[in-house]
Amino acid sequence: MTSLSTLSTDSVHRRWTTVYAPPVLWDGEDAERGSTLPFVLVCWLVAALMAFGAIAASDAFLEQQQVQSVCDGAALAAANEADEAAVYARGVGTELPLTPATAQAAVADQLADGDTRLDAWSAETDGAEVTVRCTRYADIAFGWLFLGGQPLERTATASARAPTLG
Repeated sequence: MTSLSTLSTDSVHRRWTTVYAPPVLWDGEDAERGSTLPFVLVCWLVAALMAFGAIAASDAFLEQQQVQSVCDGAALAAANEADEAAVYARGVGTELPLTPATAQAAVADQLADGDTRLDAWSAETDGAEVTVRCTRYADIAFGWLFLGGQPLERTATASARAPTLG
C-alpha cells in the first residue's frame, strides 16, 4: 500500500489540516484563579434578596387579609344594626333602614370587641347599604430593606346591604 502524501505535499497537508492556536502565556499561576468567588457571592446575594422579597410579600399579603377580614366584619355588623327610631316610626318595609350614626356606632362597637388594631376607619351609608373603609400601617418583615423602614399602608373597603324581606 502506498501513501498518498509525499515529502513535497506533506507541508501543504499540514498547513491545511492543522488548527492554529496562539500560544497561551502562563505565569506559573492559574490566570483565572479567584474569578468564581465574586460570581458565587453575587448569585447568593440575588438568591437572598429573592427569598427576603418573598417573605416580605407574604407578610404584606397576610396583613391585607387581616385588615380585610376586620373590615368585612365591621361592615356586616353595621348592616345588621337598624335605626330603631326609623323602624318604629315607618316600619321595616323591604329593607332595614340604616343611618350614618347607627352604622358608625356599630362599626365602633365591632372594632372595640376585636383584638385587631386599625389606624383609621370610616363608615358611610345610603340608607340600605353600608360601606366601611379600614386602614392600618403595619411593619412587615424586611421592611427596612424594601420600604426604607417605613410602615406599609394596608387599606380595605367592605360593603354590606341591610337584610331584606322577601
